[in-house]
Amino acid sequence: MAENNYDSGRLNLPFVGHCTFAKSPVCLDWDNLKADVAILGAPNDMGTQWRSGARFGPRGIREASTLFSFGHAGAYDFEDDVMYLASEHVSMVDVGDADIVHTDMAKSNANIEFAVRKILAAGAMPVVLGGDHSIHAPVIKAFEGRGPIHIIHFDAHLDFVDERHGVRYGHGNPLRRASEMDHITGMTQMGIRNVSSSNRADYDAARAAGSSILSVRDVRKLGTEGVLAQIPKGGAYYITIDIDGFDPSIAPGTGTPSHGGFQYYEVLEIIQALAKRSKGHIVGMDLVEVAPAYDPAGVTSILAAQLLMNSLGFIFYERNR
Repeated sequence: MAENNYDSGRLNLPFVGHCTFAKSPVCLDWDNLKADVAILGAPNDMGTQWRSGARFGPRGIREASTLFSFGHAGAYDFEDDVMYLASEHVSMVDVGDADIVHTDMAKSNANIEFAVRKILAAGAMPVVLGGDHSIHAPVIKAFEGRGPIHIIHFDAHLDFVDERHGVRYGHGNPLRRASEMDHITGMTQMGIRNVSSSNRADYDAARAAGSSILSVRDVRKLGTEGVLAQIPKGGAYYITIDIDGFDPSIAPGTGTPSHGGFQYYEVLEIIQALAKRSKGHIVGMDLVEVAPAYDPAGVTSILAAQLLMNSLGFIFYERNR
């Protein structure tokens, strides 16, 4: 009788072994990186304006990802009848974390940008685990010369503040900083809602920079296909996800929770549809603002890991069709 692949080798349960994202191999030699995807931690939360703690987001997401990583290849989706994350579709490594220098935002951002540039030079897709949303600015800067790129942004907040009291690189500024870069051609910002999301001038500036802004209720009225119709075709896409784009009933572990947010499939189905339409031409992702200390049950980190792993499955399945 043929050997059952599930019974060969070690069982490798989620709570066994080293805690890397999806139990991927470690690659700390960034000059010899050979993979389709490189997972990078950016544990900087010096940009927060209220509750800190997202510096522990990369560790939390990595640990949560082991729940879905039993050591056997791929993840079968019976609804799509597809084996996602199969080894013939995508190879993944965990490259550790960018070095964060406490109290020095400029040096920390430079280190994040350097790490992402190394990943891109190796031909891999960077997936960056924050950290607060300030980490998006150096990550997207690393894509300089690789445009045109359209940013897909899921968040409760617009993050389009220009400058307040000299602060230009906090977690309220990253999408404004991105809009100033030549390789960014526009953005679709979804989930924006409620008090503290920004002032009228920031909304005007975002639209003038080429942003389409959709609330959670807008997205629900449009549906997945309606949202997709509003996203420009052609070029490449970069996805940035603030976990507070989701409702705090399913994502309480974050510094700035905002009620009225997305449910899981609302975001996942948009990403899957975009992956299909673009044939997987999504060049990078970051997921930020997971702060595990505010969620003793760990469901926020699990949500983050599950969303990223499914998204990568969709992207690389479409690339290889």
